Amino acid sequence: MMRKIEVRHFRSPDERRPFVEHGEAKVYRFGDRTIGLGTFEPGWRWSKDVGPIAGTKSCQAAHTGFVTSGRMMIRMDSGEEVEVSAGDFVIIPPGHDAWVLGDDTCVVIDWSGMEHYAEAQPGTGMQPEAGTWH
Repeated sequence: MMRKIEVRHFRSPDERRPFVEHGEAKVYRFGDRTIGLGTFEPGWRWSKDVGPIAGTKSCQAAHTGFVTSGRMMIRMDSGEEVEVSAGDFVIIPPGHDAWVLGDDTCVVIDWSGMEHYAEAQPGTGMQPEAGTWH
């Protein structure tokens, strides 16, 4: 079976998922693969801006990402902390909180963990805006 080359531009996501405040996730689907572009504005923190949407105490997605700009602190449920910044590749297991450091927007391209990231979950009371989540 011959596969085709797929080309997408970041201006044309399949879906936009706004956070409670401070940014959004853009989702791009390529067959059975999902890639995300997270834009985390100053003041963003997972537990405040995505946690209420997810309905969990910490992020339960595993991420494989590349930080293109800004800085972010990641704290695992175990207490381990690491700072990432522009130019860093990062693999983050499930069970973490994270927040933007400084006054610059942090942008991360994520090759895993975005299939349901920032998607309203039943029972959270969060409702998607028309046309933003599926």
